[in-house]
Amino acid sequence: MSRLVKLFTVTLLVVLFFACQKSDTVPNAGSEVKNTTRVNAETPAKPSPAPQPKITSSPKVDNAQLVDIGTINRQIVQDIRYATENNFTKRKLYPVARCLLRGEVALKLSQVQEDLQKQGLGLKVYDCYRPLSVQKLMWKIPAARPYVANPAKGSKHNRGAAVDITLVDSNGQELEMPTEFDNFTARAHRKYRGASAEAKKNRSLLEEAMKKGGFIPLSKEWWHFDAVGWQKYEILDVPLQSIP
Repeated sequence: MSRLVKLFTVTLLVVLFFACQKSDTVPNAGSEVKNTTRVNAETPAKPSPAPQPKITSSPKVDNAQLVDIGTINRQIVQDIRYATENNFTKRKLYPVARCLLRGEVALKLSQVQEDLQKQGLGLKVYDCYRPLSVQKLMWKIPAARPYVANPAKGSKHNRGAAVDITLVDSNGQELEMPTEFDNFTARAHRKYRGASAEAKKNRSLLEEAMKKGGFIPLSKEWWHFDAVGWQKYEILDVPLQSIP
C-alpha cells in the first residue's frame, strides 16, 4: 500500500511539474505578442514628406556692405555724372560708373522704385557712394563749397548712405524739375516757388516717394536724399573699382 502511495505521489508530482512548465511558457508568448503590438502602435510608419513649393525671395544683402544697385533692382536708371565730364567740375572724377550703397539703403531705394512703377514712373540716380578722396577734390572748387560737405567731417555720400536722384517716365525720360542736376543756385532749393507748376509737382512727387521709403530730403538740393540712420555708417575712401 505504501508503494502505491509513493507511486501515486511521484506520478502526481510529475504531472504537476509539466503543468507548471506549460503555464510558464504561455504567458511569456502572450506577453511577447502584446509587447510587439504596443511597439507597432507607438511607432507608425512615417508618410513621405510632401514636396515643398519653391519660394522666390529677395537677394540676401548685408545691411552694412556696399552693394551695386544694379544687383538689387535693374529697373533703376543710372546716369553717374562724376564718371563723365558732364558735371559741375567738368572733370571725370570716377574711373567707373557705379551706384554703390549700403545694403540697407539699396533695399530701401529699390522699394521706392517698385512703388513708383505702379504709377508708371521710376528713378534715375546721378550719384551714390562717393570716396572721401573725391570729396576732397570737390572741396577745392570755391563755388561748390556752400553745397559740398567739408571732407574734414565727411558727407553722407562718403558713408554710402545718400543718393542724388530724379524721376523718369516709363520710357526712362527725365521729368521736368526746377533745375538741372548740380545747379548751385536758389532755384534748386526745395522752397523755391518760381518754378513751373509741372516742375513743382514733380519735385513734390519725388520728395513724397523718397520720404515714404525712409529718406530725408536736403533743403538746398531737390535731388539729394539721405537715408534714415546714416549716422551708423563710417566714412569710407575705398575706390569704386575695388568694391566687388
